[in-house]
Parts: sequence; structure tokens; C-alpha cells
Amino acid sequence: MSTFCVYLGSRTGNDTAFLDAARQLGDELAARGHALVYGGARVGMMGALADRVMAAGGEVTGVMPDHLVEREQAHRGLTRLIRVRNMHERKASMAAHSDAFIALPGGIGTLEELFEAWTWQYLGLHDKPIGLLDTQAFYTPLLTFLDATVERGFLDPATRANLLDAATPARLLDALEARLTPSHTD
Repeated sequence: MSTFCVYLGSRTGNDTAFLDAARQLGDELAARGHALVYGGARVGMMGALADRVMAAGGEVTGVMPDHLVEREQAHRGLTRLIRVRNMHERKASMAAHSDAFIALPGGIGTLEELFEAWTWQYLGLHDKPIGLLDTQAFYTPLLTFLDATVERGFLDPATRANLLDAATPARLLDALEARLTPSHTD
């Protein structure tokens, strides 16, 4: 079993396809025997994902700073809720408890977490695979921008290639699983 860290919105967005994708990812993670680590909220896409993994009998770990437990409405039904002091500890804990990273649609927090995990990979701090679930082409403009950074010499093609993307949870998990190293699986 591998543990997938998922970054995603505590909101649902304005298209039901985003919420559906979170639920589908939850189903797919559980069906493949993977555990989930995420930000710990019970609302929005975060709550939908966690609920779906748990409904299928999967393990879910939430990580939330003390100051957000009430604001983000911590999920009380998780396998485990890790409370930390701040956002830095949250991200470090989530990364330490994961074997791979996935970003679903979300706001600035999701983007910040994604880019930090990718930067850590680039710096050699981990070798865990990272992917974007490009539901409704949400991340297509970002991917176009990243390709432009390669074309203009600001991003190495190999670094860009390390950020995987797919339009469906099954295809993204296939790609990420193919990059899991033996040290990332039990």
C-alpha cells in the first residue's frame, strides 16, 4: 500500500465535475488499496475525497494546524487527525507521510503546496512522483505556462516532465504508480 498526499480545495468550485473528480479519486485510491493524506477538512472537495476513501474502507490521515481546526472545520471521522502548530509543519508532515503527490483543482493554498512539493523534488529532498488531475482542463493554462518556461529557458525539460498530468483519476494513478519506487511501496 502506498500513501497519496492530495492537495485540493476546501471549496467545491462552481462546476460539479470538480466534486465528482474528488469522489472518483477517492474511489480509485481505495480500490487500489492506497491510503490518503490530506489537509484534514470535512468541507468542500477535501471532505468529499476523505469521505469517499473512508466509505470504501480506506485509511485517511488529515493534517491540520491548530489555528485552522475550527476555520477549516476539521474532519472528526478520519483514521487519524494530526494537529500541528503551523502551515510549515502541516506541509512537512503531509510530505513525510506520503509516497506521491496529487493536486486537484483548488486555490492559492493548493498551488502553493503543489509548487513546494515539486520544488522539494527538484532540489533532491525527495523523489516522490507528482501529478495534476486536470479535471475540466482546470490546469491546462498552468501546463501551457510551464511549457513556455521550458521554451524560454527557465525550466529544464526533465523537471517539467516530472510533473505528470491526466484528465481522469485512473489515468493519473496509473502514471504515478508507474513512477513509485520500491522504497515508496510496502
